[in-house]
Amino acid sequence: MLNKKIWSVSLAQATLSRRAVLQGALIGGLALSVPQLAFAAADVKAPTDKIAMEDMMAAGALPDVVLGAGDAKVTIVEYASMTCTHCARFHQDVYPLLKSKYIDTGKIKFILREFPLDPLATAGFMLARCTGADEKRTALVDLLFAQQQNWAFVDKPIESLLNLSKQAGFTQESFEVCLKNQELYDGVNKVRDRGSEKFGVDATPTFYINGVRKSGEMSIDEIDKALEPLLK
Repeated sequence: MLNKKIWSVSLAQATLSRRAVLQGALIGGLALSVPQLAFAAADVKAPTDKIAMEDMMAAGALPDVVLGAGDAKVTIVEYASMTCTHCARFHQDVYPLLKSKYIDTGKIKFILREFPLDPLATAGFMLARCTGADEKRTALVDLLFAQQQNWAFVDKPIESLLNLSKQAGFTQESFEVCLKNQELYDGVNKVRDRGSEKFGVDATPTFYINGVRKSGEMSIDEIDKALEPLLK
């Protein structure tokens, strides 16, 4: 997890380090300038420990992809970045247990919201949205987290991202069309901006369990403890 000050610096550094690679590779509608992606400290609301569920679940720029029973009395919302190593570890080590114990059994519903920390993370989320069906979006998110070290931290990230996307049915043409979609690009970043400006999200991963904030990479034991009183 990144605290607020470190996250602000890391976002700028990540953007700068990838800019040379990404400029020219993602063309057209996907603009990758630092000013578009970096937040000024004044734009980040102070973290709020408790968010009213009507505010948390209000419609945003992109529709939520909801996993689990729609009428579950507990909702977990995660704000994550595709290039966040803590997020990837959570989705590799903890999420499968969360899914089998609580999501698949109808006890909770789970929503992952986009909070990209750099242009490459934005691209990953855009491709996941471009798959169409909710289950395909979830499958590509899972794949990108599982293979994060093989595309997010390599010399040619766009080429690697394309090769992984082909496993989800993308072609070179559909890959480029997706990443040139300005409306989708704006939507992904509006989800992030709303999380920051309205709820004070300042790190990834950040979880809200029925609106109660839990920052950092949660273990399954911590999740069990948080869910136990809510599921009685």
